[in-house]
Amino acid sequence: MKNNLLRIGSRGSELALWQAQWVQRKLSEQNAGLEITIQIIKTKGDKILDSPLSTIGDKGLFTKEIEQALLKNEIDLAVHSLKDLPTELPDGLRIGAVCEREDVRDVFIPHPTNPVRKLLQQRRGAKIATGSLRRKCQLLNMRRDFEIIDIRGNLNTRLKKLEESDWDGMILAHAGVARLGWEKRIGETLDALVMLPAVGQGALAIEVRNDNDKTIEFLQPLHHQQTAQATSAERALLGRLEGGCQVPIGIYARVEMNANDENELRLDAFAGSLDGTTMVRGRIHGNPDESAVLGKQLAETLLAMGADRVLHQIRQKTSGLAAIQVGV
Repeated sequence: MKNNLLRIGSRGSELALWQAQWVQRKLSEQNAGLEITIQIIKTKGDKILDSPLSTIGDKGLFTKEIEQALLKNEIDLAVHSLKDLPTELPDGLRIGAVCEREDVRDVFIPHPTNPVRKLLQQRRGAKIATGSLRRKCQLLNMRRDFEIIDIRGNLNTRLKKLEESDWDGMILAHAGVARLGWEKRIGETLDALVMLPAVGQGALAIEVRNDNDKTIEFLQPLHHQQTAQATSAERALLGRLEGGCQVPIGIYARVEMNANDENELRLDAFAGSLDGTTMVRGRIHGNPDESAVLGKQLAETLLAMGADRVLHQIRQKTSGLAAIQVGV
């Protein structure tokens, strides 16, 4: 940070810029006289749009170039969808704040000409689009007859592809749809315990350099403790399972009041096969201050129940596909 100037790094999609501008507004409201700019940085995930995420790797797919700019002191902070941020950050960087979570659920968006609004009421053999193996696994577990269409691109691109297709609908995150004002397109909002969300879904993470104390201080009013506790548990589970876009893993952590009127962290999670025939699911609850420990404990439970074998088989398949993609 130089001369009362704060530089935000962001991807260039409409949703990413909405998120960066939201942070910009919040910081401006709290720090009169502070000049805050946004720098658009294109990531690998923005450039490769013709391959499924599971075939191109996912370590820093939407964050690496932004993190490099942060380390080079070209920007002062980076605004990410937390679900895009790897569980292991580069040396010298940390999460400076986790903002209050939006609605964590997924939504079903029917084709504009499709009068059937509910997901499970779709015709037999319905074509449902998603770019997520997590969603694909759960969809096929619900209905083996669904035809899953792989789709990439930002939300605007996906909705345009839906309109021009013969698909019955697609699954998106409620948070992104709501942030861009497209709630009227929603046919059904799916129960978070039926369609378990992605790790960190609905939350924003603000990444900073470890030594940038001034910026970290600016960010503290944006930090939401219960969201941070819930997503800490989710990221701990993901880190133990060594998962990401290449494996179907879902988790929903939330802080709720228990029967004793005390805050309690509750986690539900699953790991499953690509075709949805196998799903290993578990749950745990405990002290929110031990969120990372609880996430790791639930991961160990899933592994003991057979998730290790399921995930090993998936990694073998997806690594083979990745090799074919790059011509190895």
